[in-house]
Amino acid sequence: MMQKTENEIKAIIFDMDGVIIDSTQLWKRAEKEVFSSVGVELTEDLCKLTETMTTAEVTKFWFDNQPWNNKSLKDVESGVIERVAHLIKEEGKAITGIEKLVQGLKYKGYKIGLATNSPSVLIPVVLKKLKLYDFFDVTSSAEHEQEGKPSPSVYLTVARKLNLRSQDCVAVEDSFSGLLAAKKAGMKTIAILKDNDSREREIADYVISDYNQFDFSLLSSFS
Repeated sequence: MMQKTENEIKAIIFDMDGVIIDSTQLWKRAEKEVFSSVGVELTEDLCKLTETMTTAEVTKFWFDNQPWNNKSLKDVESGVIERVAHLIKEEGKAITGIEKLVQGLKYKGYKIGLATNSPSVLIPVVLKKLKLYDFFDVTSSAEHEQEGKPSPSVYLTVARKLNLRSQDCVAVEDSFSGLLAAKKAGMKTIAILKDNDSREREIADYVISDYNQFDFSLLSSFS
């Protein structure tokens, strides 16, 4: 394992949902089940607006849109989280190629972090399900910040926990708000995208469609 020089990239920080675990449909199912149980009618258009929010923000969004009386916001939020955790344990699948990539990064001496808008309780659930827990040096959830992504706060927190400068880190994201958060934090960005959404492509420093396209020499070019 080689030592990193002063100006080399030293850490890769991954988002979680859609970046290391294929969880979009699991979240949709959990939210539909739980919010429907308190009388909320979810629409596809409005659901798109909530995709990058924290769980607390999503819950408040639906309460403001279609208020309910029989449960507190906290109870409903907890219900969603518990249901997602169950679905991850039962059905969660890794994004193809992530395990090989993380192992390769470790072998080459990079530190590995995780910065997510999802609740912190789900982080070990995901990492243990995918057998990636021991590869991550630092993890952090935006629930502990004043604002979630696109605020840079969670990325700045992970860099600080790694004892690194933001410019020492590269963020891997799949959403515009996540890429924006990392860019605001002063990090280079790699977007993993399945479609041709121009917003993400315009803001990312580099774009791949799957982890088999990840080129380790790219990290040197960021230095």
